[in-house]
Amino acid sequence: MGVKFKDIISPEKINLKDLDGKIIAIDAANTLYQFLSSIRQKDGTPLMDSKGNVTSHLSGILYRTSFIVEKGVKPIYVFDGKPSKLKDGTIKERRIIREEAEKRWKKALEEGDEETARKYATRSSRMSPYIIDSSKKLLDIMGIPYVQSFGEGEAQASYMVANGDAWAVASQDYDCLLFGSPKIIRNLTFSGNLADLEYLELKKVLNELELTRNQLIDVALMVGTDFNPGIKRVGAKTGLKIAKTSSLDKYLKEKNTDLGLATDDLRNIFLNPEINKDYNIQWKSVDKEEIIDFMCINHDFSQERVLAAVKKMEKTDTTQKSLTDWFS
Repeated sequence: MGVKFKDIISPEKINLKDLDGKIIAIDAANTLYQFLSSIRQKDGTPLMDSKGNVTSHLSGILYRTSFIVEKGVKPIYVFDGKPSKLKDGTIKERRIIREEAEKRWKKALEEGDEETARKYATRSSRMSPYIIDSSKKLLDIMGIPYVQSFGEGEAQASYMVANGDAWAVASQDYDCLLFGSPKIIRNLTFSGNLADLEYLELKKVLNELELTRNQLIDVALMVGTDFNPGIKRVGAKTGLKIAKTSSLDKYLKEKNTDLGLATDDLRNIFLNPEINKDYNIQWKSVDKEEIIDFMCINHDFSQERVLAAVKKMEKTDTTQKSLTDWFS
């Protein structure tokens, strides 16, 4: 879900050509949810193979990733680790929303209302060990590297950009700004229409808002994050005003309220996240035989379409390339 900064931040429109040759750390969880939500049949039913396994995420990874690879993007998928205990409330709330959406989806299906069914179906998407494991297997076969984070994938991806191992994070969430990513790309894997790419630069955002990164984090804490509910009736614009004219701590004291946890502990989530620094990134050749076996034989995908995706990836020379090759 991410912090709600839409009212105070205006991304810059960019073209896919601007990403040619760039290494992009893709927030895997964010992207997989997009695939699971959007790649569905007319009535909202997810794509499935003959065994009943969901394959929407596999479709998204193969076809959308091969498309951006053909256009010169060098993707690295970054997977979430164990969620923080502070996220329990958000996780529970999302589960309730999904369960309710699933009930309404099934009811709409019974009534033959496809439009309503699809609307609720997109809200019922859920991650599972099968989704994660099969995604990683496909990436391995495609020769696309991925990194397993210890905690938040957005924090890991942001670290990789700040550390010079990637040019930008690809995520729909503004949280990457809080985690300190210098550059963020939105809508990279959101749809087939890549004319809607958006670009955010942390330094520019802070300059335009006239805030420090710590102050931006405080605005987020007032609005609400995945780790705290925020302050009632305080949106992004109000939070921005408070951060500029006073401070979060002063405001909490004046209103005789709190955030449910010490402000420094909440800030520390974004300023000092747990990071996996022991990762190796290398692009390899797509394994044509194995991808046919995995996608077509095991999951009933069209061999013609799969081979077309393979051909796109084979056009780019990513074989055995390491990070030093791309930055040299």
